[in-house]
Amino acid sequence: MRRHVNQRQAQVLELVRARGSVRVAELARELGISPVTLRRDIEAMAARGEIRRMHGAISRVDPGRAPSAVSAAATAAAAVAGAGGGGGAAEGLVVGMVVPTTEYYYAEVVRGAREAVEARGARLTVGLTRYLHGEDRTQADRLLSTGAHGLLLTPNWETGSPGPGEGAWTAELPVPTVLVERWAPPGHPAAALDRVSSDHAHGAARAVQHLVEQGHRRIALAGRATPTTARLRAGYEAAVSALGLEPAPPWPPAGPGPLSDADMFARTLDYLCEAVTAGGVTAALVHSDTDAIMLIPRLQTRGVRVPEDLAVITYDDEVAGMADVPLSAVAPAKHEVGARAAALLLDRLSTAAAQDDAPRQHLDLLPRLTIRS
Repeated sequence: MRRHVNQRQAQVLELVRARGSVRVAELARELGISPVTLRRDIEAMAARGEIRRMHGAISRVDPGRAPSAVSAAATAAAAVAGAGGGGGAAEGLVVGMVVPTTEYYYAEVVRGAREAVEARGARLTVGLTRYLHGEDRTQADRLLSTGAHGLLLTPNWETGSPGPGEGAWTAELPVPTVLVERWAPPGHPAAALDRVSSDHAHGAARAVQHLVEQGHRRIALAGRATPTTARLRAGYEAAVSALGLEPAPPWPPAGPGPLSDADMFARTLDYLCEAVTAGGVTAALVHSDTDAIMLIPRLQTRGVRVPEDLAVITYDDEVAGMADVPLSAVAPAKHEVGARAAALLLDRLSTAAAQDDAPRQHLDLLPRLTIRS
């Protein structure tokens, strides 16, 4: 029989007082509840000063410990929990955001999150990973240690989703967490987290559809490997199949070992030249804008005219409009992704005490296609 939230929290409190401290993941298994449900209980109990939160664990409050000495996170959470959620104020809350960089693509994501956080009276702090292995967890721990009440998290997953044995720690964090521009497959622990991301597969398919409307029947996808690539490839291949297009020539097999950026760029240039001159390709979706802008003059030097021989649509739309011949581009809703993720997290924080077992949300925002002549 399902226990009432008060009974469940009373049992948590009893176990913590008896043992002094306990890891959150172990406690969830022992009680037979999900880590997400337990984290909400912990938020509410910490807000009342009944327990102390630590990274991945909770501990009892020392006897005689004054409520004013309870962590700032608990105090702020208590204030907003009483005020309710639904877009209301979140004064005093600190939102931690872990991203690879605040440049290029993520500049707008961070800007959207910051505006949404500050509009609710909260504060955003940022940790940068520079795509370094293991740095995402290090930055998450750092933000938690400095008082973050919740996390917006973009892990360093090479394909945009966790690889084998990777990423389970994101579901064990002791505060509400929202994945940003990342996803996890069903069955992975991180799949139970809230997430907000761009539907890159839809964006790629929309580009293919537009090129078909312009009369193209053999369309290539080109660009270096990024966390976006897998979803772009899935959408591109689905559109080629659904529209009955002739497949583009396959990419040549990669040699042993990873390729440098320069090698990958040269490989992309060779592929497109061969695809046009011998493979019948007349259009391409190129990821990203900067690669496309660098590729076009090199293609023309090798006798491939753009757009006469090869029509190009780029993906990201960061600088496509600033090319000497402005390029049509697919633009993920980066600013809105950051804003939606922040709002979702603040809603979780503001209603942590009252919103028991509320459904998680997976929001996919559709990119826009901008046509430039």
